[in-house]
Amino acid sequence: MKKILVIDDNPDIRENTSEILELAGFKTFMAVNGKKGVDAALREKPDVIVCDIMMPDLDGYGVLHMLRKNEATQHIPFIFLTAKTERSDFRKGMEMGADDYITKPFEDIELLNAIEARLKKAAVLDTMYASSVQGVSQFIRDVKDTGLISQLAEQYEVLTLSTKQHLYQEGKRPRFLYYLMKGKIKGFKVHEDGKEYITDLFSEGDF
Repeated sequence: MKKILVIDDNPDIRENTSEILELAGFKTFMAVNGKKGVDAALREKPDVIVCDIMMPDLDGYGVLHMLRKNEATQHIPFIFLTAKTERSDFRKGMEMGADDYITKPFEDIELLNAIEARLKKAAVLDTMYASSVQGVSQFIRDVKDTGLISQLAEQYEVLTLSTKQHLYQEGKRPRFLYYLMKGKIKGFKVHEDGKEYITDLFSEGDF
């Protein structure tokens, strides 16, 4: 049974969130503030942490900072649960290492979907993939199954290419793994007679 730690100074939200998770089959632990939340995380080693931002003594950002510095807790999926909706707040949390951000009020299914996505991601990161084309292909399929692909644009630079622009040329050192958000990209070879032969055609949703 997966363990979830809920950190929130509001007793109604804390208990309601815990009840939702327990009904979904999770084992939950609760902490009434940030300091107790850090202690609980170190003691229980939960599979996911759901934490409020605005709390006295130690806020959610402080909790995340302390847990990411500790080797025993630095890889635990961390979800902010907060009423703060400014994009700057979202960016600050993600840049510090948060995995997701749910605003209050929230639907039960929204919380559960976020939890499940983080657990799937953690499972992918724990998997040892073969260092081969087959291993990379399996990794890509598993990442797509986590449902996290839609967040790539929030975390990485988006590059816009014009028609006929080359992204990569055989013989050059590969620098990035690209995810195609929109449009099409073709792979081709040029025969000695000057004709192009298409070898691949990548569409939206492909790496």
